[in-house]
Amino acid sequence: MDLLFPPTCGGCGKVGWRWCPECQARVPRINKPFCETCGIPTQGSTNCEKCKLNPPAYQMMRSWAVFDSPIQNALHAMKYRRNIGLGESIAIQMVDFVRSLNWPIEITIPVPLGKKRLIERGYNQVALVARPLAFRLGLKYESDALQKVRETRSQVGLTVSQRHENVQNVYWADTKIVNGKSILIMDDVATTGSTISACTEALLSAGVREIYVLTIARALSHHSLDRV
Repeated sequence: MDLLFPPTCGGCGKVGWRWCPECQARVPRINKPFCETCGIPTQGSTNCEKCKLNPPAYQMMRSWAVFDSPIQNALHAMKYRRNIGLGESIAIQMVDFVRSLNWPIEITIPVPLGKKRLIERGYNQVALVARPLAFRLGLKYESDALQKVRETRSQVGLTVSQRHENVQNVYWADTKIVNGKSILIMDDVATTGSTISACTEALLSAGVREIYVLTIARALSHHSLDRV
């Protein structure tokens, strides 16, 4: 199929690659110092002010890359331009990073879409990366363990307070699957943390023992939120 319909790189559009070596080498990474809890860059302290004042319910959150070119282009290609094959290519690149975290994870769960959005898009873009990543790490993958039970507005363009309000009480976790387990929640982009907080609350209500959070990318303060 690739011979008949050559793939194009999700980062730069080069023909013949899903994720070309040049884009792989240019992925902007988050380097230390960063908050030991939420993973956001800091000025040297072990925890950011937000985590000091209001510690999150999860154990740790980390992001593989900064939400900027070329990973920004790649995520948009998966989400809006149906570049489905790109998910596994990104997952392969993330394997060593996740292993280096040495988290005691038992189950991987992607942040779910609402039923209406899933029907419209045809797939969950987070699952395109989360499933092959879990397979390569030897982790159990449970896409039905966390479900979105109410449709919401798109988070794009909303303020921080609007984002939190938009996702309140919209997720449900299956106790039979997650009770007593150590869970990895995976999302595509971390911005304000509203979605992750809502997912965390649902999982804790279902009896989860520990929660770790992984996102493909992180939107930083010097990047415009409008680009997310």
